[in-house]
This record gives sequence, structure tokens and C-alpha cells, in this order.
Amino acid sequence: MCGIVGYVGLQPAASIVLEGLKRLEYRGYDSAGIAAVQDGRLVIRRDQGKLSQLEQLLTEQPVGGHIAIGHTRWATHGEPNQRNAHPHVDCGGEIAVIQNGIVENVLELRQQLLAEGHTFSSDTDTEVIVHLVEKLMAQGHDLAEAGRLAFGQIKGAHAIVLLCSREPGTLVAARIGNAGGVTVGLGEGEMYLASDIPAILEHTRRMVFLEDREMAVVTADGARFFTLDGEPVEKEVTEIPWDPISAAKGTYRHFMQKEIHEQARSLTDTLRGRIDFETGAVTLEGLNLPAEAARSIGKVVTVACGTSAYAGLVGKFLIETLARVPVEVDYGSEFRYRDPIIDSDTLVLSSTQSGETVDTLAAMAEARHKGARSVSIVNVIGSMAQRVSDGTILMQAGPEIGVASTKAFTASLLDQLLLGAYLGQARGTLSAEDSRALAQAVVELPQLAGRVLSEGYNDYETLAHEFHDREHFLFLGRGINYPVALEGALKLKEISYIHAEGYPAGEMKHGPIALIDENMPVVTIAVQDNVYDKMISQIEQVRARGGIVIAVCNEGDKAVREKANYVLTIPRTHHLLTPILAVLPLQLLAYHLAVRRGCDVDQPRNLAKSVTVE
Repeated sequence: MCGIVGYVGLQPAASIVLEGLKRLEYRGYDSAGIAAVQDGRLVIRRDQGKLSQLEQLLTEQPVGGHIAIGHTRWATHGEPNQRNAHPHVDCGGEIAVIQNGIVENVLELRQQLLAEGHTFSSDTDTEVIVHLVEKLMAQGHDLAEAGRLAFGQIKGAHAIVLLCSREPGTLVAARIGNAGGVTVGLGEGEMYLASDIPAILEHTRRMVFLEDREMAVVTADGARFFTLDGEPVEKEVTEIPWDPISAAKGTYRHFMQKEIHEQARSLTDTLRGRIDFETGAVTLEGLNLPAEAARSIGKVVTVACGTSAYAGLVGKFLIETLARVPVEVDYGSEFRYRDPIIDSDTLVLSSTQSGETVDTLAAMAEARHKGARSVSIVNVIGSMAQRVSDGTILMQAGPEIGVASTKAFTASLLDQLLLGAYLGQARGTLSAEDSRALAQAVVELPQLAGRVLSEGYNDYETLAHEFHDREHFLFLGRGINYPVALEGALKLKEISYIHAEGYPAGEMKHGPIALIDENMPVVTIAVQDNVYDKMISQIEQVRARGGIVIAVCNEGDKAVREKANYVLTIPRTHHLLTPILAVLPLQLLAYHLAVRRGCDVDQPRNLAKSVTVE
């Protein structure tokens, strides 16, 4: 959703905040703004559109001072324009607020504040917060106490930061529910606030994460932490291991391109220290699931959204095959609305790259309420999903900046394979011989992925030239590669705006076959596995109706090459690892088509990296 950055210290605050916001552009936004205290006055600069417009505004109208807050907004209440951009200010122009989330009782509060004489200058729900703080400060409370009391009056999930010209050395931040993170960065004589780690990682690796219903009072000398009930809280400082350079594009044209090509490394990092390549024994630090508990699991329920949900569908095959325990996969946004049948023998596996996806977090809360054990697969250290789970598997993918997930998808698949192997070994369903065979295949995986991603391995430029003007694609897969077809279709529509559908190949004749003609490219995943002959039949059916087939197949497969119009090849590997390799050409195909169409690959329209509202 939105990005939050704050700074207090000795350096020019506006420039630090602006640079931090640039590192959060991947979250998606439609307006941006900064508030600072300069010469004792609150100064606001904000505008609709990209950060380049705000940067130009700051060049024309510079902002000084040593304390500032900034925000990139994705519209929820009020259309995207200058008056609705954050920060919002009180009637007296002394208090500023930035916020992620939705004030669910906005109508009630707005009517109350209007009746009391407050004047609103935007259409947003956020503005009620600053007027509540204004009212409470008028009653004699300082900024921190007024903020605390105001936070208690609003409903919904929020991340909030306050700044006041009457207290020019203080920032007040709060986290309520799961509307996104609030990170406090610790410096020497300076402090930082952010909604996500990359915004401030250049300045500090020492960070503190607010939990639900906690707030921070931040000055240049340090931070104090409280619950929203006013009780002091001792917080643990986390040392973040990421290198700031890893969040830069380097020589790549787009972050998405860079992250696609980082997958050989991210797969290596995901494996490191987790599997004994001689015995196949799997160790998952942080899982917090002893063998005895693993043996008592009656079923696994995976909850996730978007790309993570498709990863969960692949994970269903992986875990059921290796651990022989039934797996259900549910969208996080639907899970809690159907009164799911789960109990203490259920393992709820949540998968979320950001660890802040509100639908998935809500599903996790429902699972906890019903007594289930929870494990999360996350990529962001200190995220809410990690903190509320009984156990965690960290993806080890490193920062993923592009909105359309790539390396987090393959890292999650490998994590679920390792989880399935661990459960299988604990439950006695995976033999020592099969464990060793799987380990041998896994150790070769990063090298095979690197081969698929190497320059010139497949010809994507020709396909992009040939098909960039098409408006519809169909993706077909069977078995464990059916979810890969879903993910391939999702990637294409996310970044190229081409309408694409993923289907189980066997269902083609039950409806979608009516769409096939010479204008409809059909992407098939036809690797040499137990449904290979079925996929050959699907290719023949498409060609018989004049359709165009782009086939993902194994190296050296002459049969598919003769039948398909175009082929994208991958090496042979263990059948459970095939989805990790098969999705790579689909990511690259989507990327090259989007570039050829002139689309904003890293920040597709209407999408955000971290979805923090329902």
C-alpha cells in the first residue's frame, strides 16, 4: 500500500526522507508529500503523481529543518489529487499526520469533529486523526499523550506518524493491527522511522519493530516505547543483515529483471544450512515444530494471496507427496469467512513475501482463534507474520523491490519442499534413500536455474516482437505444473496488462477451447513427467484448431519441438523441482512482453507490493 519515512537528527531532514521514500516506490502509490518543521513552523510539500514531481516541488520550494516525515499514498478514501495527498494538517497548521490503513469509523468521527468546529480540507479518512490530536492537545496534552488517546478512538488497522511544530524535536508513531509495519531505526544522535526496512537501511541496520497496539516517542537522542494503554515497553533491537546495495538495480534495467536473474543465488541462500546433501536430513531453524508435533499433524491448511497462493498450490503437491498429510489451500481473503474446520491437530501454513499482507494476517488470526498451530513463510525479517507465528521459515530471498513477485515465488516453493521433506522424515513417510535422492537433485537446482536464466538460453526477444500486440493468452498445465500455469498467467497480466488465463490442461475441452484461434497464443508446460503424454495431446488439440503454441519443455525434446510453434526449454530435474525451473521462462516471457509494450514493469498500474487493507 503506502510508504512512510521519518527522520530527526542533525542532517537536512527533507532530503533523507525523500531518499527513503524513493526506496519504497515499489510499494505503489499515486501521490506523495513531506512535512517538516523549519524555523519553528510546520512546512508541507505534497503533490499528486510520482516522487519526481515532489522532488521538483522541493527544488522550487526548498524545505529546511532537521525533523520531517514523508508519505507515498495509494488512494482509499478520496481520489488521488494534491488536496488528498499526505501529510494532513490540523486547523491551526501546527500538527501533521501520515497514515497507512483505513479509519473504519471515519463518518462518526468526522461528524463529531465538524460539530465541534473543525474544518476539513481533504476527502480522506486520515484527516480525522490529526483533528482528534488537535482537540486533545488543546485540552493540555502533549503530542505523545494526545496521539495515544486519539489512537484509542479510531477503529481499524493503522500505521501512523505524528509531527508538531510546538514540539519540534519529537516524532510519535503507532502500529494498530496489521496495516503495515512501523520500524524505528537507531542512529547516533539521529533516529529514523519507516514502514519498510529498505527505506532506512542505508543509514542504520539497528532496528526496532512495533507490535500491534504499540507506539514510539522518538527524538534525536533515542526512542521510548509504550502500549496504547500507556504502559512502558522494553523492545529488542534487531540487527538487519541485508546489504543496502542489494536494493539497487545495478546494471539491470528494472528491479524485476534483476530479481529474476537473482534466483540462482536466492535458491542457494534458501538451501544454505538447511539440508545435509549426503543424508538428505532437513533442518529448519525457526520452524519450532519438533518431530513429535510433526507426527501429530492431521492436515495442513495453506493460506496465502496472489502469487503466494499459487506457490501454496504447488506446495500442496510437495507436502502431500513427501509427508503424506492432506493439504488444503485457501485464499487468505476468503478463509475466515467460511468458518473453516481446523483444530489443534491442524498446521496452518501462511505464505506472504512481505509478512504484512492483511488478508493473510487475518486468516492467521482466525486459525489461532481455533487453536491451530501456525507456521509462516516470509521474506521480511521482523514482519508481523513472523512475529505472530508459532514458527517461521525465512525465504532468504533478500529484498524484492519489483511489485510482481518472482524470486520470492521460487524461494517459497523451495521452502515448502524442504518443509515437506522435514515432515516426511519426522513422520517416517520419506525413506533415507528418497531423502538422499532429493538432496542430490536439490544441490544441482541453483546451477540449473542459472542455466535457464543465462543470456541467450531462450529467445524471448523474438516472442516479444511477435506477440506484444496480442490481448489474450491462455496458459495450460497439469499436475504439479498446473499452478505454474496460473502463476505464468498472473505475471503476464500484472506487468503487461495482457489478459491471460491459467487453466488445468484437461479442462481446456470443457470450455476454453472455444476461445482458441490463430490470434490466441497458448502457453503449455509440457515437461517429461507422468502427464507428458496428456500435454502432447493438448498441444495437438490446440494446433488442430489453428492455435499458436508456445511450449515450455525439456532440453532435447524433439516431439514437443515438432508440434509446437515455439519452445522455451528447461533442463531435466527431479519431478518435484520442475515447477521452480518451469516458472523461470514464464517470468522472462512476461517481462520481455511488458518491456516491448512500454509498460511500467516495476510499478504496474493499480498494484502495490504490500497489500495492507482488505
